[in-house]
Amino acid sequence: MTTTIIDEKYRPQFHFTPPANWMNDPNGMVYFEGEYHLFYQHHPNGTTWGPMHWGHAISRDLVHWEHMPIALKPDHNGFIFSGSVVVDWKDSSGFFGGGPGLVAIFTHADQYPDSERPRQRQSLAYSSDKGRSWTMYENNPVLVNEAHTDFRDPKVFWHEPKQHWVMVLAVGDRAQFYVSYDMKNWTFASEFGMTEGSHEGVWECPDLIELPIEGSNDTCKWVLIVSIGDHPDYPEGSRTQYFVGEFDGITFTNENDAASVLWLDHGRDNYAGVTWSDVQRPDGAKLFIGWMSNWKYSNLTPTQEWRSAMTLPRELRVRRTPLGTRLVQQPVPELQALREQGQNLQWEGVTIRPGDNLLAGLQGDRYELVCEFEAGLAEEIGFLLRTSDTEKTVVGYRAAERKLFVCRSDAGESEFHRQFACKHDVQLEPLEGRFRLHIFVDHSSVEIFANDGEVVITDQIFPNPSSVGLELYTRGGEAIIHRLDFHPLQSIYAYASMPR
Repeated sequence: MTTTIIDEKYRPQFHFTPPANWMNDPNGMVYFEGEYHLFYQHHPNGTTWGPMHWGHAISRDLVHWEHMPIALKPDHNGFIFSGSVVVDWKDSSGFFGGGPGLVAIFTHADQYPDSERPRQRQSLAYSSDKGRSWTMYENNPVLVNEAHTDFRDPKVFWHEPKQHWVMVLAVGDRAQFYVSYDMKNWTFASEFGMTEGSHEGVWECPDLIELPIEGSNDTCKWVLIVSIGDHPDYPEGSRTQYFVGEFDGITFTNENDAASVLWLDHGRDNYAGVTWSDVQRPDGAKLFIGWMSNWKYSNLTPTQEWRSAMTLPRELRVRRTPLGTRLVQQPVPELQALREQGQNLQWEGVTIRPGDNLLAGLQGDRYELVCEFEAGLAEEIGFLLRTSDTEKTVVGYRAAERKLFVCRSDAGESEFHRQFACKHDVQLEPLEGRFRLHIFVDHSSVEIFANDGEVVITDQIFPNPSSVGLELYTRGGEAIIHRLDFHPLQSIYAYASMPR
């Protein structure tokens, strides 16, 4: 019998995964002529990290994906590490005979001759057929710096006021900025981060984006996103920080204290995320996706045919909060197309008491929960997800501490790494006395967007497929559910046979 994707244990049903084998960082996301392109770090010959290629998929709705042939393969300059793709609308590169085309800017990785020292250099490839085929630039690499071993992950964008391309690059534990008029010749512009933010690991996969402040038509902030590699002394492993400030086309200036650290996600499994180029959402939001794993255990997770998934695609905005200007994330509204028509359940104005379970009898292994509640007299209120007699994932709120938490200590398989089974939390303040949780549960993950995206938690879980119970609980007193919606979600595979 042919194995199908939908039958594979733990295979996500509405998250992007490779058809088979290894995947890590999302790369080269770009929107062009009605198509969203997602490239990704890929080892096509194994389920652990290996010689890096660029895998490739295309979508028209950010939900359903068509897998394409491998886009970029290792050559005489090395493996194909992370990078970005832009639309060269005015043919500044000279690759396209005056028309527009796609240019990939990525890191070639090999070793210095007669040395074991890694070498990382920036190179170009280009496509004239909407990303279906790619040509390596004959004069690669285009940017070299022998002083730095970690010199990688270029994110490139066009800066309209200065009329030049900007590259932000991860260099050791800081970011460097370069500028160019043709993407072939780059000039150093500035550096950021030597004394700012977290330095718990090497910096990776930077992104620099301009976002309008919510509720303001003409005020924008620049956000620098930087991922941080795993350090054995820190249980969180690899994760992502961001900085809010200003960028003049040359220099980024952080508006917060240098010692402050802003985390993009408070779970364990959202890393190396960057945004799509050339996407215009109506309110100026940017589209983001991350690698849903952690370098602490990414090579060990208990899947067989493939390894790793992407997070849900998200819209990024900035919002003024009592703590300052903060990045907020919300799932793209296109995901609502997966809601099973006529299967939604809704409750309003319900008081729940210890021992009650409003969701008794419900089962599911992929669904969406949207809840607005007041903690009331409860000491703790939350959901038990993917439950059985022996398994559960807890998403809860502790009122006295004002903390939202996830506990995956009993969520399923965890023996593959001693730090996978864990509990983590984050401060969450009420909005006018209420809390809003938006939760997505898939075969092997939980994603929580709290208070309209001000706090986000992304975690992998590996429950037994038979663990499909669901519970809403309270402890220590009553709580008020103002509204709760339960949406079963369709599989993006639509139960079609998809043999590999």
